[in-house]
Amino acid sequence: MFAAENGLKGDPRLEAISAAIRVVPDFPKKGIMFQDITTLLLDHKAFKHTIDIFVDRYKDMQISVVAGVEARGFMFGPSIALAIGAKFIPLRKPGKLPGKVISESYELEYGHDRLEMHIGAVEPRERVIIIDDLVATGGTLSAAINLLESQEAEVVECACVIGLPEVKGQHKLKGKPLYLLVEPSGLDEFC
Repeated sequence: MFAAENGLKGDPRLEAISAAIRVVPDFPKKGIMFQDITTLLLDHKAFKHTIDIFVDRYKDMQISVVAGVEARGFMFGPSIALAIGAKFIPLRKPGKLPGKVISESYELEYGHDRLEMHIGAVEPRERVIIIDDLVATGGTLSAAINLLESQEAEVVECACVIGLPEVKGQHKLKGKPLYLLVEPSGLDEFC
């Protein structure tokens, strides 16, 4: 569900967030309309709006864990976690975490990848939200859900700054709600 469909229709913060995201055509390869959030991070007001909207949504939901997907989920997750009084768990690419980890593989449009998490980072029944910058196919979020649920955590919702109106992989999210702030710019070219 988009934030505009959930009480924020006409909210100027959403327009500011959308306007702050730069679109880079043909990056990292021809035909891709890359949604560059680094420009959002450079706009302190739009970045604050982004964090504030997520915090407003989750502050009263008894969330104990914010899990951020590498790497751009790390840019939003810690601020949200601090503001709602939750811990932050990084979900990393292979070989990036010291110590014992558990992992979950997933398919990409161009191959496969894996997410890892420290063993013991999440406890059974802890309420978790998963944060990332963008969702297109749902593969990465699905892997994150599987990884957290393998440790008996309760994944309450997935949240992304940018998302397609019809996420192609919504079925991969195991019925978990998906909260999105804005649609990608250059949508016709993005799909």
